[in-house]
Amino acid sequence: MNNIIIINGPNLNLLGEREQSQYGSVTFEELKEKCLKKGDDLKIHIEFFQSNIEGEIVTKIQEARKNYDGIIINAAGFTHTSVAIRDALDVFKKPIIELHISNIYKREEFRHKSLISSIVSGGIFGLGPEGYILAIISLDKMLKNEN
Repeated sequence: MNNIIIINGPNLNLLGEREQSQYGSVTFEELKEKCLKKGDDLKIHIEFFQSNIEGEIVTKIQEARKNYDGIIINAAGFTHTSVAIRDALDVFKKPIIELHISNIYKREEFRHKSLISSIVSGGIFGLGPEGYILAIISLDKMLKNEN
């Protein structure tokens, strides 16, 4: 059984409350439940993690090297600013999918630059909360060498 971790950055705990035009009405807890169910369906162990603190995310990525086969990361606002998260991901050396609920390339100019896109295995942008399910399926296929 593969182990993956889904890492969520700042403000994602407020899903369902904030900017529904960008992020939809699904709450963070509902999203977590959907992801865990998809993991069960695919026989993947999933840990779902969220932090508003950059250092906690860096530590979680560093710890993931020992315990997880892949990472799905929605670094949220840290996508555009955190060299530390980028560097931690670069050391992971296993499949990583970058995920964004909204299409960062259709938003404000400062969101168009992702510091992590150049080191991840692939990315999903702008497909709403469903992007998480697609990322889980894609990472599962990568880990089984089906992609």
